Parts: sequence; structure tokens; C-alpha cells
Amino acid sequence: MTTPQQLAAHIRQVHFGGNWTSVNLKDTLEDVTLEQAISKPEGFNSIAALVFHMNYFFSVVRRVLKGGLLEGNDRFSFDLPPMKTQKEWEMLVAKMLEEAEEVASLVEELPAERLGQVFRNEKYGTYHRNLLGLVEHTHYHLGQVVIIKKIIQTRPDLTSD
Repeated sequence: MTTPQQLAAHIRQVHFGGNWTSVNLKDTLEDVTLEQAISKPEGFNSIAALVFHMNYFFSVVRRVLKGGLLEGNDRFSFDLPPMKTQKEWEMLVAKMLEEAEEVASLVEELPAERLGQVFRNEKYGTYHRNLLGLVEHTHYHLGQVVIIKKIIQTRPDLTSD
């Protein structure tokens, strides 16, 4: 398996399963309701905000992998529009999973030598650094989602809207 294929596998595993932690976004989010998704336990982001945040960076990387510009800014990565319906929540999760699969497919097709090349701007490092960072970032926030979900399900008194 080439390094691009390994990175693509890691992207799929954190989203769809099969990683050594036995935790993934699809399974973790499948029973989360809109009310749970937008609830904010004291001092935490909402699950919906974290899903939006994770997907924001996948969208940025996806654009670059498709030959586009590197356009994104951390300050916009939590700008989740208000959600009012379960359907909107489900669409956000579906968008995240679809874009993750698309990014994985694009990464899988990268020539291995591209991984050592600059990711559009030297200050951001190489393709490898950015793709590995994307996986690490997703695992980090998946852990937060799992904890927030557990708080919401076991201690609803700690949540606020």
C-alpha cells in the first residue's frame, strides 16, 4: 500500500470505521438528534459546531486536491449557520461524510511524490503534513464529540442552548 493509499485509509477509518480505536464519526453521530447536536454542555462546543468545524477543513483541502485555490481561514471554521430541523442536522452529517469520502478518493490517486511538495504555500508545509494533520485533527475532535455526547446523554442538566 502506498503512502497516499494509507492516508486515504486513515481518512475513511476515522469517518466510517476500521481504525484501531474502534470509534468513528458515522457510528458516533448516527443516533444524535438535532436537540443533542446543538446542545452546548457548559464550556464545550456543540456537536454540530464540531462537525461543521471538522468538515470546514476537509472542504478547504478538497478544493486544493481538485486543483483549486487554498481558501480558508480558522476564524470561519466554527461559523455554523443556525439549525432548526433534524433534516438540516442530517444534511450536515451527510455532507461531512460525502466530502470525507471524496477527499479520501482524491488522496488515494495522488502520486506519492506529491506528498513531499508544498501545499500551495510554504508556510503550510507539505501535502503529507496537511493530510496527516487533517486525520489527526479529526481524531482529536471525534474524541470531543464522544465526550460531549456522553455528557448530554447522562447529564442533561449540564447542557444549555
